[in-house]
Amino acid sequence: MNNDQTPQRCRIVLIAPPAASADELAKKLTDALSGGDVASVLLSAYEMDETLFQTMAETVVPIIQSAGAAAIIVGNTQIAGRVKADGLHLEGPASDLAANVEKFSPKLIVGTGNIKNRHTALEIGEAQPDYVLFGKIGADTTPEAHPRNVELADWWASMIEIPCIVQAGNTLESITDAAATGAEFIALGAAVFGHENPADAIKEANRLLDEHAPRFED
Repeated sequence: MNNDQTPQRCRIVLIAPPAASADELAKKLTDALSGGDVASVLLSAYEMDETLFQTMAETVVPIIQSAGAAAIIVGNTQIAGRVKADGLHLEGPASDLAANVEKFSPKLIVGTGNIKNRHTALEIGEAQPDYVLFGKIGADTTPEAHPRNVELADWWASMIEIPCIVQAGNTLESITDAAATGAEFIALGAAVFGHENPADAIKEANRLLDEHAPRFED
């Protein structure tokens, strides 16, 4: 992905915020994505109905993709297909995940999250998802990354080849500890969209990763 000889470091996965309309979400994402490198964006329905979620996804998936990021739909395989998303984020039993990996991969990225312990993580790993997220969408409500997520990501990154995402806290300062786990990706939601300028938040997040994140050898 990089043309120079600098080893790669972890990248940002952006968690799209709740929004009242497609236009509101489009503005928020456009602002954030203008700030710099983002690997992918997870789009969650939160409390909205399926019709509104599809309308929002139809609006913002092209915005995400035009910024060079992967658009990943949370929890709805039909909408992912309809809006030509790049991937699916599906939580639940390992057996269900394995069936979805078999059905949709490699055409779509298939990942999962909300994993609370090592045993479950290893079961999920046997399904061979494209990534695992240590964290829960919308749960970044404290300044620091959750200690359990940090511990799991540190353990996973040291021994499992499947890439992992670790959820940071609701402050940009939490990025440093999250990145120190060796995770391939850092999930940011509230730290970006709670900022007065989401573009500046992404710019600062990338600066912090440039300065503090471990480098990966090719």
